[in-house]
Amino acid sequence: MTAKERAHTLVEQMTLPEMISQLRHDAPAIERLGILAYNWWNEGLHGAARSGTATVFPQAIGLAALFDDEFLYAVASVVSTEQRAKYNLYKAEGDRDIYKGLTVWSPNINIFRDPRWGRGQETFGEDPYLTERLAVAFIKGLQGSGSVLKTASCVKHFAAHSGPEPLRHGFDAVVSKKDLEETYLPAFEAAVKEANVDAVMGAYSALNGEPCCANAYLMQHKLRGEWGFEGMYISDCWAIRDFHLNHKVTKNEEESAALALKRGCDLACGCEYQSLEKAFQKGLITREQVKEAAVRVMTTRFKLGQFDQQTVYDTLGIESLDSEEHALLAYEASCRSLVLLKNDDLLPLKKHAGTLAVIGPNANSREALLGNYHGTSSRYVTILEGLREYTQEYARILYSEGSGLTKNKVERLAKEDDRLSEAVFMAKASDTVVLCLGLNESVEGEMHDDGNGGWAGDKEDLRLPLCQRKLLKAVAETGKPIIVVLLSGGSLDPEIEQYPNVKALIQAWYPGQEGGRAIAHLLYGAFSPSGKLPVTFYKAEADLPSFTDYSMQHRTYRYSEHSDVLYPFGFGLSYATFCFDGLQAEETALGDVTVTVSVRNTSTVASRTVVQLYLKMEGPDLPLHPVLCGMKSLALQRGEEKLVHVRIDARRFTAVDEQGIRHPVRGPYTLYAGSSQPDEHSMHLGADKPAILRCIR
Repeated sequence: MTAKERAHTLVEQMTLPEMISQLRHDAPAIERLGILAYNWWNEGLHGAARSGTATVFPQAIGLAALFDDEFLYAVASVVSTEQRAKYNLYKAEGDRDIYKGLTVWSPNINIFRDPRWGRGQETFGEDPYLTERLAVAFIKGLQGSGSVLKTASCVKHFAAHSGPEPLRHGFDAVVSKKDLEETYLPAFEAAVKEANVDAVMGAYSALNGEPCCANAYLMQHKLRGEWGFEGMYISDCWAIRDFHLNHKVTKNEEESAALALKRGCDLACGCEYQSLEKAFQKGLITREQVKEAAVRVMTTRFKLGQFDQQTVYDTLGIESLDSEEHALLAYEASCRSLVLLKNDDLLPLKKHAGTLAVIGPNANSREALLGNYHGTSSRYVTILEGLREYTQEYARILYSEGSGLTKNKVERLAKEDDRLSEAVFMAKASDTVVLCLGLNESVEGEMHDDGNGGWAGDKEDLRLPLCQRKLLKAVAETGKPIIVVLLSGGSLDPEIEQYPNVKALIQAWYPGQEGGRAIAHLLYGAFSPSGKLPVTFYKAEADLPSFTDYSMQHRTYRYSEHSDVLYPFGFGLSYATFCFDGLQAEETALGDVTVTVSVRNTSTVASRTVVQLYLKMEGPDLPLHPVLCGMKSLALQRGEEKLVHVRIDARRFTAVDEQGIRHPVRGPYTLYAGSSQPDEHSMHLGADKPAILRCIR
């Protein structure tokens, strides 16, 4: 029998209260049927999270900077291996608590449309194509390719959800049909139709007047109708009570629970579905509606092999957890996530005796390595530790915290700016300064809620905190050459243009357990940087659209005006230079286009680069600028040349009209192949010149 048939047979034996009990995230045991208790709530954005020791990869936005779906598959495979191993180990101890199961509520495939959004760090960036390709790879890595699911992936948050955080429980995102189809939904559609994702989680907010966890258009018309989704729909945690408390579409909890169930929400994260029995007694729902949800829920447990005597994954144990092999992959991920944004002939540093001042609130911070929804590593390397380790034979390291992360002093009884003079005399005694600034998950992330323990939320603006701006100014006034390393989950403007001795800038995201080692190795040229920005970085004074406006007009690289852009989407420097040449395109019978381009490393430095393909078509209903339509990460030795083949699927040659109808575009189009966007600003900042091909369909 199939998993669904086995689930149907099992559910048929349940009483109504027993069925209802299985629709909660903390489902109790039903001993008479051999059903063990199970907690559905588990996280795995960038490692097995919140259940103790695990490999911690760079935060999702850092993984996106690789522009490499094949590598994302490898990362997700490690996440699922460790989650399975932990499940087996905890199960053997009789521990079935939260975060210790097999249903992983990742990835977050919302579009990072506004740089102020605190949870944008959890996403794969601002571009629908990049998000779609990375999502498909990550889901497949989590779920595996066997007859039994390795873990069950749940994509979130459906749909058009990207802040503001403080408003999310009652916010109504008003989104046009065009923006939905063109920007907000493609990754979810690919997750369902291509990756066969097991579950979809609804957002707290409403979409066009209906809460997302009871939204007829999203859940019935799109998800189960057009896309043919047969898996589970899960509410975000305690989102269903928002129906009556904040959205005001129902009067009480039983009405809210009934509405969610009838619209197709199978599992409630939270306690609201405890009211379903009362809703049944009032005639608000039927037994068949409860049964349908229970069958979907139990189908996932059967697909995971939870009722089988032995699965291929049952042997995974402690040797699969926090291993050297996994740590090496985390190190590679950290190296490749780092984005070099500026380099005035300072990097890589020379390996000679000298003094290096490592300064800043993030210089020796483990918290700055993490990002939210993280596990606990056994082998963190901070930036200070990484530099000490790498330079121990030939350089002296001086260290100063310099300032608090956001507070105006470090010691409670001290005067304001109590670490500033120390930072200055450390800088004066050095040959070069590595200034480690930015944020961490305590000040940038998800707002406080029942499911998380601290307040973070959105950024008010794109500037560094005042105490760090003071630190930058004081250190810069020493005249010493400075490398600024920014750790953040999204766009910040460090405002370094006023300090000519700031010679280099690295965007490090939240780089994971190996972040400090990777940064040290980058600074000294052990490898050449290859990371690219998956989001646009704006100037601090940029005139951003209203945070609550979900129109894509003036948003992201596809629709923004470049006057306010600090560093463009897709940008990232290298220690090498590359030549792109011989661009060719051949259309197949299915309407796909096979693109071939020659890439040559024209430097004396071995390096990885990302071939980015951009497409510009002519006609109405199209974005303002060329859009990403293909990518390929590859490594080239010095002087080496490779021929790269990339397939552009026919869907990229379509446009979406104001009614949300996608239609093919025929006629002239232009392809660009390079290491960045084909815009003047990227070229001015030092990007390689792209190859250009004009074609017609």
